[in-house]
Amino acid sequence: MNWTLWAALGLGCSVAVAAGLVAFGSARWGSATQTQTALLEAARLPAPAGRYNASEIEGLPEPVQRYFSAVLKDGQPLIAAATFELAGTINMSESGENWKPFTSWQRAVVHRPGFLWNGRVSMFPGVAANVHDSYIAGVGTLHAAMLGLFTVAQVRGGGEIARGELMRYFAEMVWYPTALLPSQGVTWVGVDDHSATATLVDGPISLTLLFRFDDAGLITSVHADARGSGVGKDMVMLPWDCALSNYHLRDGMMVPTRGEVAKGGKSYFVGDITLLVYEFSP
Repeated sequence: MNWTLWAALGLGCSVAVAAGLVAFGSARWGSATQTQTALLEAARLPAPAGRYNASEIEGLPEPVQRYFSAVLKDGQPLIAAATFELAGTINMSESGENWKPFTSWQRAVVHRPGFLWNGRVSMFPGVAANVHDSYIAGVGTLHAAMLGLFTVAQVRGGGEIARGELMRYFAEMVWYPTALLPSQGVTWVGVDDHSATATLVDGPISLTLLFRFDDAGLITSVHADARGSGVGKDMVMLPWDCALSNYHLRDGMMVPTRGEVAKGGKSYFVGDITLLVYEFSP
């Protein structure tokens, strides 16, 4: 047997092993995703029945009233849950620029507040990292694994981990805007003609974020003075901002389809909604 045949056999074995790892990793990650989704659904509380009544926003700060008037119509069904897909790029470097493309699926529920983000980041040709980012029953989780098999980052718990994940959920409520209504548990306080703070409480966690609005009443950004960044003992607190744009009409509501997230003034995530499906309250 000559060296060419040996090389071909070796290459064939390597390809087969690589394909097997990819298939095994995909199946294992899919199973973990199903488990996390089941936990999210199990933590749900009965959604209050009813529809949006415009009288509910009377007395709210002026920019908040303009927002709800711009994005909702009287009689809009209340959103109980949303499923959506995002695609974009994420910066994998804390100090430089190492942007990688990603695709993702996400499920969010309004009562009790929670979400699961299942992302796939293309690291190299044919090599992807799978990522779970979630807030479920008061617990925050981040788990990243190459090929769905080899863990490269994993944190889970309460405290700042849970606060950071609930903060993400809170900022993303603009994608399911009836969740931002006072009747759904959000308290609004005016700041000026184009901004207001909103407070959301879940269990022991109370979050207050700054929402900014344009002249048309649409939310353009959400700001937190500090959100945990990093993993474990290396976590640091940095200002956090989510810019929102490219509003479109979806199921009778105006919602943004692009989000850009920055920490410490440095952008690290840009995503566009490619699919958005709502589950409405009875």
